[in-house]
Amino acid sequence: MIQPVLRGAGLAAVLLVCATPLRAETIKVTIDNFTFTPAEVMVKVGDTVTWTNHDDIPHTVVSAGKYRSKTLDTDDSFSFTFAAAGDYKYFCSLHPHMTGLVKVE
Repeated sequence: MIQPVLRGAGLAAVLLVCATPLRAETIKVTIDNFTFTPAEVMVKVGDTVTWTNHDDIPHTVVSAGKYRSKTLDTDDSFSFTFAAAGDYKYFCSLHPHMTGLVKVE
């Protein structure tokens, strides 16, 4: 007779992991007409935000001391995965009037 290998707490842990899918999401922000759209996004810890430049001129995505993209030409993208909760204000270093906010809960 084959004995079950998982018992008690071990079985409960497996069931909990299987019942709680761990999936991070990717949220898209477009850069177009000198604007980040949407200008504010709310994400969860572990989620990734991807910015894609649809303008015909270069832009950057900079959050002081947190993350910084290279210069993004038309159709270039930059992604950042958020590991901690908080508010992350960002801007384009080439056009500082362009601003946005990522709220991580």
